[in-house]
Amino acid sequence: MSSIDYQRLTFDYQPCAEQSSAAPESHVSAQAPHPVIVVGAGPVGLATAIDLAHQGVRVIVLDDDCTLSTGSRAICFAKRTLDIFDRLGCGERMVQKGVCWNVGRVFLRDQEVYNFDLLPDAGHHRPAFINLQQYYVEGYLFERARELPNIEIRWKNKVSGLVQHGTPGTPEASVTLTIDTPDGAYQTTARYVVAADGSRSPVRKLIGVDSHGRTFKDRFLIADVKMTANFPAERWFWFDPPFHPNQSVLLHRQPDNVWRIDFQLGWDADPEAEKTPERVIPRVQALLGPDAEFTLEWVSVYTFSCLRMDSFRHGHVLFAGDSAHGVSPFGARGANSGVQDAENLAWKLAMVLDDRAPDALLDTYAREREFAADENILNSTRATDFITPKSPVSRVFRDAVLTLARDHAFARQLVNSGRLSVPAVLHTSTLNTPDRDTFVGRMMPGATCLDAPLSRNGQDGWLLPRLGGRFVALVFGSPSSLDAAALAALLEMANDRVPVMPVFVTSDVTQTADETDLSVWYDAQGLAAQRYDATPGTVYLVRPDQHVCARWRSLDVAAIAQAREQALGRAVSTQSALPCAA
Repeated sequence: MSSIDYQRLTFDYQPCAEQSSAAPESHVSAQAPHPVIVVGAGPVGLATAIDLAHQGVRVIVLDDDCTLSTGSRAICFAKRTLDIFDRLGCGERMVQKGVCWNVGRVFLRDQEVYNFDLLPDAGHHRPAFINLQQYYVEGYLFERARELPNIEIRWKNKVSGLVQHGTPGTPEASVTLTIDTPDGAYQTTARYVVAADGSRSPVRKLIGVDSHGRTFKDRFLIADVKMTANFPAERWFWFDPPFHPNQSVLLHRQPDNVWRIDFQLGWDADPEAEKTPERVIPRVQALLGPDAEFTLEWVSVYTFSCLRMDSFRHGHVLFAGDSAHGVSPFGARGANSGVQDAENLAWKLAMVLDDRAPDALLDTYAREREFAADENILNSTRATDFITPKSPVSRVFRDAVLTLARDHAFARQLVNSGRLSVPAVLHTSTLNTPDRDTFVGRMMPGATCLDAPLSRNGQDGWLLPRLGGRFVALVFGSPSSLDAAALAALLEMANDRVPVMPVFVTSDVTQTADETDLSVWYDAQGLAAQRYDATPGTVYLVRPDQHVCARWRSLDVAAIAQAREQALGRAVSTQSALPCAA
């Protein structure tokens, strides 16, 4: 597969079973709705489809094109996103191909101001980030999707009409899509539609809603440059460098000896003129030196906005990724946030479709990911304002902060070359059960689980794969340390309609060898207990998307069952369901 040219890969259009000479309406009425149709075969759409397929849901993916993305586009994929890709079955491939990095450096003119390490402590399976061109990410996700029998991808299928039927949560609720193809139009119906069709989202336009926010009056040039260079695998950001005065520059290394360079241009730059080799090559030479040998792989000029839809749910249609929200590229928050949208949504859709949770659970997807989008927009807006000051006073403040940051730690906290992507802590989610016991540290309800090294019977492993995509009771201690009746009740929860699977993490290595019929793992370095502020007997309830939803200092099976119901949205009023939009 490594020899595949993903930028030039094309996919054949194939007529589907719903296309025939009969009138489209007869087909729609004769067949049961598809459980889920995903619109868009980019990273977010494919991640959503794969996650649903893992949970037994049949998925149709529609894409109006027949190729993967061109140019590097989104390249920085964060540790949390890599953890999700691991669960989807393609994380190792991404990491092996990508350029791993943890360190960033900030420069003012030709002097380093300071550097930072995004993953300073050991004991993590994945790096803070990898750089990997978007066409590789899409290609690997596509190949993973193709391995799963319950995913069908339809290329050159463009959604041109959308009608919703019924009230969310009722048996007749569905969405009818009109789809244009090279063979003409046809109609098909789904119980739910996931719109992952990008920032210009045709589905959003068909529903008649838009995104709102702020557009920044600045332009940036992206140049993918192929060369052999001795720059380290780090993120380098310059303010006012001598080779590009009064502007900013960002440098990232990618696979295949390709380097991503972003040049700030200013609002008055002519986008078409700036993309010509006559303009691009001198800028790159100024950075690399006049004798540097390189070729241009891809060039683009962009402006950007920080915006989002008012609501990510409209009846039976749910929006994810760039169709729902957009941010500036500084901080790598766009694609990473979109993949996290997919993870949040997939398990909830699977539960609702299987009648194991009420339709109102999908409202919590919208509320939780709107909260995350607001956090990303806030950080992106602050970064953009710092990078591109719009007044003399702002410029003086920024340069003073950068000068002080060379010698003073307090000033470094004010420097903002892009607060890099971290998962949102959903601390206000209605799916959380508040703490009744005292804890410290990061693993509060709403946080994403941290990884830690574990072992079992001499085999090394990691915590997150033990959690999988299910509800898990993470118990710090061995089964033998628990009361027999309580242990029996806990193990019985694994047989519930919504199972809660027990995973034990112990500091006693002998327990893992004795109880191999259970998931019992040895915390050899003590990092799992440290990261979860765990004392013997501590229990965490973890959602299928690996967010903490409750925690206790001792096992209480009734409390776990109640917290699971809370996490399934049964405590969420059905009055919060959004009205169906035509």
